[in-house]
Amino acid sequence: MKVSRSHASVIRKAIDHWTQAGMIDAKVAAALTADTEISKFDWKRLAKYSFWIAIVCIVISISALFADQALLKLLSGILNAPYIVKFIGLACLSALIYWFAFRRRRDHPAKVFSNEAILFIAVLTTADAVYELGRVMDSGNGHFSILLLLSFAIYALIAYFFESNLVWLFALLSFGSWMGAETGYESGWGAYWLGMNYPLRFVAFGGILTAAALLLQNHRRLMPFFATTLAMGLLYLFIALWIVSIFGNYGDMNSWEGVKQAQLLPWSILFGLAAVAAIVHGLGFDNAMTEGFGLTFLFINLYTRFFEYFWDSLHKAIFFGILALSFWLLGSQAERIWHLGERKETASTADGT
Repeated sequence: MKVSRSHASVIRKAIDHWTQAGMIDAKVAAALTADTEISKFDWKRLAKYSFWIAIVCIVISISALFADQALLKLLSGILNAPYIVKFIGLACLSALIYWFAFRRRRDHPAKVFSNEAILFIAVLTTADAVYELGRVMDSGNGHFSILLLLSFAIYALIAYFFESNLVWLFALLSFGSWMGAETGYESGWGAYWLGMNYPLRFVAFGGILTAAALLLQNHRRLMPFFATTLAMGLLYLFIALWIVSIFGNYGDMNSWEGVKQAQLLPWSILFGLAAVAAIVHGLGFDNAMTEGFGLTFLFINLYTRFFEYFWDSLHKAIFFGILALSFWLLGSQAERIWHLGERKETASTADGT
């Protein structure tokens, strides 16, 4: 069995554990170890990156197509067609691509990356179709958030049907965009909605999405979307908390500039508490994602506060010296942990042999 170097390390540790626990004997352990071969080249990763590059090239190709004046004249009939015609055409094209993706996934389930790439193309044509539908239904009231909600509903159904995390990612992006646009529309595009500025609204949105992911993680049909939902919820939550810790719940720059730094301290504390809660959850439930987000944004919070409070008061040489020392200590600690893991792995391998 050919596996990557990191996977081979995990397999060896598992074999060593089973041998020491008496679950398998030395002969079986030796046979399992001999059957594990480290792959010299990661063809899976190459396939994934190749399809992503292919999609980017398709987008560039289409952009170049619309930049060519001669081709634009040939396409002018299509581009100048009524909005309803373009909507119907794009909707039919999207349906055709989804049907092809379904057939291909059914016949070739192992071709994961190419199947996902085809779905991504369908996602793009669906977005274009929804945009043209919006132009058909436009009444001039600026309530375009309905289209974002429609996009979310379409992507969510397709993601559920195909069990595609890629499409589900676009569904969550559409859902977040709808929340921002809808609250903006309801507030008359003012600074506040229910007393919250935009970043604070996304703190609430990210918190709800994160809680929903954690509550539904054991649901059989929704389990495939757990990691993506949790990652997006944490991303919405912590980026919004970071912005709130800098700007507070103020709706314009003039109000913010007149605020003392100490008045923003409660938001920084809230940011820190959320990061600590994520770390505690990660350690308690063995969830590397919440632990990783918590640690990352805890450091971001600390360094942001360092810049805020000491940029003006400290000499720049001292300021960057402290910053360099802190990163040096962090790097040294990470290096120590890395070497400790290597020594343990080497010891386990030696014991196995």
